[in-house]
Amino acid sequence: MPELLRFAIFILVFLSIVGAGHYYAWARLVRDLELPLMVHRALTVAVIALFVLLVVSLVAGRSLPPSIRSSLLVPAFSWLGVLWLFIVSLLLADLIRFGFTSVSHLAQAALSTAAPAQDDARRLFVSRLLASVVLLVGGGATGVALATGLGGAVVRKVQVKLSRLPAAMSGTRIVQLSDVHLGPTLGLDFINDIVERTNALNPDIVAITGDLVDGSVASIGHLVEPLAKLKARYGVFFVTGNHEYYSGAVEWCQHLAQIGIRVLRNERVSIGSAEHSFDLAGIDDHHAAQFGHGHGADIARATQGRDPSRSLVLLAHQPVQALQAESFGVELQLSGHTHGGQLWPFNYLVKLQQPVVAGMGRVGRTMVYVNSGTGYWGPPMRLGTTSEITEITLLSS
Repeated sequence: MPELLRFAIFILVFLSIVGAGHYYAWARLVRDLELPLMVHRALTVAVIALFVLLVVSLVAGRSLPPSIRSSLLVPAFSWLGVLWLFIVSLLLADLIRFGFTSVSHLAQAALSTAAPAQDDARRLFVSRLLASVVLLVGGGATGVALATGLGGAVVRKVQVKLSRLPAAMSGTRIVQLSDVHLGPTLGLDFINDIVERTNALNPDIVAITGDLVDGSVASIGHLVEPLAKLKARYGVFFVTGNHEYYSGAVEWCQHLAQIGIRVLRNERVSIGSAEHSFDLAGIDDHHAAQFGHGHGADIARATQGRDPSRSLVLLAHQPVQALQAESFGVELQLSGHTHGGQLWPFNYLVKLQQPVVAGMGRVGRTMVYVNSGTGYWGPPMRLGTTSEITEITLLSS
C-alpha cells in the first residue's frame, strides 16, 4: 500500500474517532446542561474550533515550516490530552449513573412498585452535578498529567541476571533511551539535557530503541546532532521504530551513521574482549516490511551463525517482537513503543497488543524490559507513568 494512502487512511480513522469524542464531550458538558444561549453557543464554537485545530495540525502540519507547525501542534496535542482525560471522566460518570439507575429499577421491580417519573428538573440537576464532578476530576487529572509530562525523564535503574554472561562482563551497564520523539514539540534543549544526563551515568553501551524522531532529516536533522556527544565504552547503537518509517527511515539510518551511531539492521555485534564477550543484536521495527526499501524485521538473519552458548541481548522497538525472539535464544530484549500507556487508562488498550507494557516482564524464557519512553508523543502529558532514562546493569548469574 502506498505510504500516502496509508497516511490518509490513518488520518481518516483517527479523525473519525476524535470527532466522535468531541461530540460526546460537547453533548455531556454543553448540550445536556441547558446553559444560557450565549454560553451554549460560545462553548459550541470553541469545541468546533479545537476540532478544526486538530484537523489542520495533523493533515496540513507536515507541509508547514517547522516553527509554524510547532505553534499549531503544541496546543492541538495538549487539547487532545485534555479531551482524552475528560472523556474518561465522563465515561466513568455515565457508568456510575447507569449503575444507580439499574439498581433503582431492579429494587422497584422487586418491590412491585412503579418507578417514579423523573421530571426534567431532576434530570437537569443530575446532569449538572455529574458535569461538575467531571470538570473537577478531569481538571485535576489534567494538572497532574501536565506536571508529570513536563517534569522530564527520571533515571530508572534495573539489574538483570543473565545465565550465559561471562563473569568478566558482569556489571556491564546499558543506558537505554527510547521513544524520544524529537520534532515539533521536543527540541534541542530537551535532547541536550538527555545527552548530558546519559553521559553522567558513564555507560558501557547506549541503546536507542526506536522512535527517535518525528520528521524528516531535511526538517529536523539538526535536532539529533547532540547525540554525537554521547560517550559509551562499547558504542552507541540504534534500531528503527515505527515513527522512523513515517519520517524517512532510509535517510535517518544514513544520517545517524554519519554522527557516529551504529545502526543495527538485522545484525549483531560482539561486546567485550576477545576472551570475554556477549552478543548484542538489533532488528528493524515490527512493521518495517510494510514500507519497502528492503527493510523488515529479520531475527534469523541477525542471529545466523552465532554461538548459542553466548549471551544474547536484543534491541527491538516493539515488545511483541519477543514472541519470536525466544526461539532464537534471546536472554534479554530491550524495547519501547508503548510509552507505558502514557495517559491512563490507555495502558489497558496497549496490553491488548503488546505482551509487556512497561518495566520488566517475561515472554517464555526471554526477559523483556520495556522503557516507558524518554520523551512523549502527542500531548505533553503523562498519567500513571513517567518518562525514563533506563540504566540496565547486566549481572552474571
